[in-house]
Amino acid sequence: MARLLTVFLAVSLILGQAGIALAAPASGFRGLSLSTPYPAQTVRAGERVTLTLTVKNFGLSPQAVALRVAEVPRGWKAAILGGGRPVAAVYAEPDQEIAVSLQLDPPAGAGTGSFRFLVVAQGQTATAQLPLTLTVGQVLPPRLTLTAELPVLRGPATSSFRYRLTVKNESDRDLLVNLEARTQKSFQVTFTPSFASQQVTSLPVKAGESKDIDTEVSLPREAPAGTYDIAVLAAAGEARAEIKLGLEITGRPDLTLTTPDGRLSGRAYANRATPFKLVVKNQGGAAARDVELSASEPTGWEVKFDLQRIDALQPNQQREVTAQIKPGPKAVTGDYIVTLRANAGDASSSADIRVTVYTSTLWGLIGILLVAVALGVVSLAVSRYGRR
Repeated sequence: MARLLTVFLAVSLILGQAGIALAAPASGFRGLSLSTPYPAQTVRAGERVTLTLTVKNFGLSPQAVALRVAEVPRGWKAAILGGGRPVAAVYAEPDQEIAVSLQLDPPAGAGTGSFRFLVVAQGQTATAQLPLTLTVGQVLPPRLTLTAELPVLRGPATSSFRYRLTVKNESDRDLLVNLEARTQKSFQVTFTPSFASQQVTSLPVKAGESKDIDTEVSLPREAPAGTYDIAVLAAAGEARAEIKLGLEITGRPDLTLTTPDGRLSGRAYANRATPFKLVVKNQGGAAARDVELSASEPTGWEVKFDLQRIDALQPNQQREVTAQIKPGPKAVTGDYIVTLRANAGDASSSADIRVTVYTSTLWGLIGILLVAVALGVVSLAVSRYGRR
């Protein structure tokens, strides 16, 4: 029994040691790091340079880390900023990153060449250094590119034509980009930054960044069918980019139905046809074919057209049509609505005509005559038989 207990303890000790070895974390870097994305870069003469520095604590206890610029070329000024204020230290928790800004100002009249800086981060038990090199000299010239997601759009003049453009600043400095469109005088072009509602004529684009712009073209309803070019220009000083967009208008008819003088009312007599003159016009960019005329009238009424069907109406062409509106014989005096329509496939138009009905004066005279006759008969009967 004692022997078995000894073996069991030995095995447990071996497995425990193996478990500890498996559970132990892999050894890694412990200390401080100090970094920036671009430690060596070219800048323009006389330009202030601002770099982002990142301090990270790798597995150390929480501590304050002092920051200083140990090497600065003659005449240059260096300042470390945190939250917009000069700072001399940051507090770093374990595995925490803290970002600060290094602001470098060259002396007046500084010539071209390479300039070296050294930034030091000093903790309680660790130190990190970051050498930097700025080369003052030629930089990238300002350059813009302009691209379109769909450079050609097609549709009727009543459609909304919207292009998604992307302007990219391929230079090393921020630019204010002015936008301009060249096209037909009757076309209206507006620019709106994506995910915004305010129209603009210029917008800032940071160095190396891109911005999307929605370009909307509004057309007059009478714009004829055809293909049109739209040139969009983006300019910022010497930097210029231009793109040509295509716009294809597919014509469609657009009918209107009214009267020659625009009045949509008139008078008529019961059981008598009265002519109403109408004007059918095509204001669209394509011919309207097989234009059918119809009406919705009160019960007992009749509406007839002298021209029930128009074979074709070309753009901006119009035709006069006469509608004979006949109220029913039992129509009483008052106002009635007659709806007249012109249809040509998808294009249609309607007009509501208010018709004031009067009863015929002939029937009034006949009524008066009958009353007079009746009175005469009664008077005669009274005069002849009344004395008896």
